[in-house]
Amino acid sequence: MGTVKDHQQHLSFAKKFLPWTIYALLLIALFRLYFYPLPLPQSPTAHHNNLILYSSAPYSSPPPFSQEEESANESPSPCDYTKGKWVYDRVGPLYNGTTCGTIKEGQNCISHGRPDMGYLNWRWKPKQCKLPRFDPHKFLQLLKDKHLAFVGDSMARNQLESLLCMLATASTPNLVYSNGQDNKSRRWHFASHNINVSVYWSPFLVKGVEKSNSGPNHNELYLDSVDEKWAADMDQIDMIVLSIGHWFLHPAVYFVGDSVIGCHYCPGLNHTEIGFYDVLRKALKTTLKKIIERSGPNGNAVDVILTTFSPSHFEGDWDKAGACPKTKPYKEKEKPLEGMDAEMRNIEVQEVEAAKGNAKQFGRLRLEALDITKLSLMRPDGHPGPYMHPFPFANGVSDHVQNDCVHWCLPGPVDTWNEILLEVMKRWEGQ
Repeated sequence: MGTVKDHQQHLSFAKKFLPWTIYALLLIALFRLYFYPLPLPQSPTAHHNNLILYSSAPYSSPPPFSQEEESANESPSPCDYTKGKWVYDRVGPLYNGTTCGTIKEGQNCISHGRPDMGYLNWRWKPKQCKLPRFDPHKFLQLLKDKHLAFVGDSMARNQLESLLCMLATASTPNLVYSNGQDNKSRRWHFASHNINVSVYWSPFLVKGVEKSNSGPNHNELYLDSVDEKWAADMDQIDMIVLSIGHWFLHPAVYFVGDSVIGCHYCPGLNHTEIGFYDVLRKALKTTLKKIIERSGPNGNAVDVILTTFSPSHFEGDWDKAGACPKTKPYKEKEKPLEGMDAEMRNIEVQEVEAAKGNAKQFGRLRLEALDITKLSLMRPDGHPGPYMHPFPFANGVSDHVQNDCVHWCLPGPVDTWNEILLEVMKRWEGQ
């Protein structure tokens, strides 16, 4: 009987304290989940070397920002996009080397076998604001029924091809016109929004005769005459993105009218050496003045963007394997903007500001400097280098390997230029 009694006492004790035990366990579980949440299941999207390779499927909405980006403090526009740092971004670019057919072969680093993919996973983070990811639908909406023209040198083309690739994730661009040597002038049409996007080869913006094997071994620039190859179409253009700089470093003779005013690196010719800084300034003055004049009361209102000088990153001989060997961005303050890069950028920004004052009489004309010099200077890892050619080391490292440390891989840092371009357009729309 004692055994039965003891058993009944045990049951009574268990019934009395079991609810309190359950409550205690629940409280412990809730405490654990609150302070140490379980990780969310990972997306099934395939990763390769920290890069998400997007398919050519239609684009739906911008990918989410990283936690660091979401916590950035926003400030009233306009935002100063020139100050900031490059932060690692696991999401990667909007497109890859196979999703659009407009990338120049020399900049298609992925298809040419570049082995390191880390250069694709960096995003520009301004100090006091947030730079949204590129939204192709918004860009197409803002450009509906308009003609956008990129005018200048190969940097203009580099930026154009980046834009076409990002827009192609939402709408297909159809090539409708090509002309000139190496098809340097081309036009695409987006039927979905009735948009034309063109590129005009004009490395000086003003009238120029490029050096050739059969002619003089220097360029000839006519600083008081705009290049009509693009200017003649101005009444059909709604927005112009200008980009020049690197061609002014080449040997050249400079004219005003029919008179020679000097030259740059012209040994053997009886001309005064005047360098190229003041020449760049004169070319910009002539160009912006002509755009303003043709956008007068009876002209076509044109929005003007000037993309500032894009630095190169040669660290060694152009024909050696390690000409631009870095695989990561510079850190903040690690690489100051100075020397020629700073001077070229300053001239361009100053001339845009001066042109804004001259254009006040035409309220419809808008001008902006797309100041990408500093943020581009911090990306020595973004150039094709030896991968301007397919698989350059397939047979080992040769003594001479041509490098491109001037242009940018696509996808690559140049995509950020177009993200900022879209933000300028959005701000203009708001005004």
